[in-house]
Amino acid sequence: MKQKPRFLILIHLALILFSLFSLARTALADGRQVNVLTIKGAVTPIMVSYIQRGIQEAQADNAKLLVIQLDTPGGSVNLMEDIVRHIQDSNVPVAVFVAPPGAKAASAGTFIVLGAHVAAMAPNTSIGAASPVGSEGQELPQTSAEKAKNVLAAQIKNLAARRGEKAVEWAEQAVREAKAATASEALELGVIDVIANNVDDLLTQLQGMQIQVKGQTVTLMTQQAAIRPVDMTPIEGFLHTITDPNIAFILLTLGLNGLLFELASPGAILPGVVGGICLLLAIYSLGVLDVNYVGVSFIILAFILFIADVKAPTHGLLTLGGTVSFVLGALLLFNSPYYQVSRTLIVSVALVTAGFFGFAVQAAVRILRKKPTTGYESLIGAMAEARSDLTPGGMVWVVGELWRARVEVGQVKKGEPVRVVGVMGLELRVQQVRPASLEKSEHPEPASA
Repeated sequence: MKQKPRFLILIHLALILFSLFSLARTALADGRQVNVLTIKGAVTPIMVSYIQRGIQEAQADNAKLLVIQLDTPGGSVNLMEDIVRHIQDSNVPVAVFVAPPGAKAASAGTFIVLGAHVAAMAPNTSIGAASPVGSEGQELPQTSAEKAKNVLAAQIKNLAARRGEKAVEWAEQAVREAKAATASEALELGVIDVIANNVDDLLTQLQGMQIQVKGQTVTLMTQQAAIRPVDMTPIEGFLHTITDPNIAFILLTLGLNGLLFELASPGAILPGVVGGICLLLAIYSLGVLDVNYVGVSFIILAFILFIADVKAPTHGLLTLGGTVSFVLGALLLFNSPYYQVSRTLIVSVALVTAGFFGFAVQAAVRILRKKPTTGYESLIGAMAEARSDLTPGGMVWVVGELWRARVEVGQVKKGEPVRVVGVMGLELRVQQVRPASLEKSEHPEPASA
């Protein structure tokens, strides 16, 4: 009797699971499927290909909606235009959802949101600040800035036109004045369609909404739709990860370290191989992120100074200069509101790199000061024994070998000790070593009173 309730509970759970499975199958059978892409980071070529592939898969799956969950600081205008074009050419409705809370759609991200068939934001998110900057993050000259703003303002006004006059006015201000808006402000202005807590909430709110897709009116059927996440492929994920400014900075540092170590110590191989791979990946990342090459030049100069201090020690002076150059280069590497290297990371890497090269400089100084242990120089200062009378030339026994030697002052009898003071060709220069007792007799201590 006691086992019966447990048995009933198991049957009940099984029925619930079966019902959920049947509901999911029914949704798929009815075509009520929604594909979801998740994007975080700068607008890059990888993002463009990922969105393009996501649209193609959504069309192949006959999905009712493609949701792009977006969190981006912006990026290249050309890449942004490619993304907007892919979205507007899609046969499947595309909703761009700025999420999760704390996310942003800044700069180029603003255009992507406005270019979607449905625009949505999560609470505590932001959108806007779409003013143009130069390819290296610097402010554009006045004439160039005005031209760029005029072009971008026209583009964003076209994208916002269907959302009303307030949305168009705000969109133009986002370009010309770098204006931004919260989720609630964007909803009030008509810039977005809904505020949703998550994807499930978004799909519930979009149920029955009518939108225009390539000139055709489409009614969204998203409630209880099956959600299919479409992740980046491993290659896409890897390439997108290394375009993070912090990762790109680390790769550049490792790459330069490896190559300089290989040049300084030819034949090590491993540092050169690893450094070459890291440097190539860094070049890809920096190319995508529109790097400031003044910053790169400072970083390269820093490593040249580090190596120079190891080869020709200046008691740390060049290492200090290299550290300053390294920090300046890191600060200028992404002088842009969209790409920033963590200040903590800059300081940490600078200290570690400077500490390592400082240790190398100290080791080099110790080696230079150390008495030679090989070659003729190692014999200088060594004690020897005369194996013949030195008058002044003769033979001495030193370090287990018989050498020709010449005493510099006086004569030395066979068997007496001498000290090597120099080398001239294949002949040693020696000095007689007097016994301590003889030296004391020649220099008697003064008598005490």
